[in-house]
Amino acid sequence: MSKAVKKKSTKTKSKSQSSVQQTFDQKTIQEFKESFAIMDGNKDGVIDRNDLSDLYACLGQIQPVEKIDNMLKEAAGPLNFTTFLSMFGEKMHGSDTFSALVDAFKMFDKTGTGKMKEQDLMGLLMNKRGNPLSDDEYQAMLKGKPPIDKGEVDYVAFAKMLTSGGEEA
Repeated sequence: MSKAVKKKSTKTKSKSQSSVQQTFDQKTIQEFKESFAIMDGNKDGVIDRNDLSDLYACLGQIQPVEKIDNMLKEAAGPLNFTTFLSMFGEKMHGSDTFSALVDAFKMFDKTGTGKMKEQDLMGLLMNKRGNPLSDDEYQAMLKGKPPIDKGEVDYVAFAKMLTSGGEEA
């Protein structure tokens, strides 16, 4: 490989890593490293089909090969740690996540005030479909001081809190 090609690929890699590092703080990156290490069953630095199949099996689930392959196709290349981190950055800070949440919450705002009933939010979060919150998890969420006042949720502020990790956006 020529020096020019090496230099260019190093710059691209550094730029990608820098972008990822700006997305997450060091504590979060460390947590992702630990998660990645658990998923990388054969410890080769890349999560592959066998790693994901084994991970699901440990959780008591058997997933079709097609589903696992589709998951892996979301990555731009081999699913190494940098790609893994970048994918989570895109998912967590995606531009449409905030607006999708606001649009979903609007369905419960019959008067167009920007608020919904806390009871409706609780019903959504604790619904038995998908991954419902337990009572303990719901109470833990309330300790994070979501924008709830007198039984009403400012769902725009709540969506902002969810998509920015609790930080002011």
